[in-house]
This record gives sequence, structure tokens and C-alpha cells, in this order.
Amino acid sequence: MRLFECGTLVPGCEWHTRADNDAEIVRRVVEHLRNAHGETVIRENMVDNIKARIVDENKVGA
Repeated sequence: MRLFECGTLVPGCEWHTRADNDAEIVRRVVEHLRNAHGETVIRENMVDNIKARIVDENKVGA
């Protein structure tokens, strides 16, 4: 299972999501950024930043 925690990108945000693959996580994060943080344009470098912060859930805290 893959994990993304929004606070790694937007300090103070506690939202997180889990999915089996990175593509689904990126989709969910983009939706969250639009709805919760008012982002209207998601540039390629933002997608790269999202991907860089996706981790294997079983490695968190290990």
C-alpha cells in the first residue's frame, strides 16, 4: 500500500490518502489540492513533488 501525507507538501495539513498505486494517489491529491487548498492549476512540477512524497506505508516509522 502506498501513502501520501499532505503535510509533507502543505505544512500543517493533516489530510492523507492510501492506494495500491501512485497514479491513484496523484489523482486523489490533485483533487484534494483543488478542493481544500484552492489550487486551480496543477503544474507538472507539482505532480513531480507529489510523486516524490509518496512512500510505502510499511516503511513509515520503520
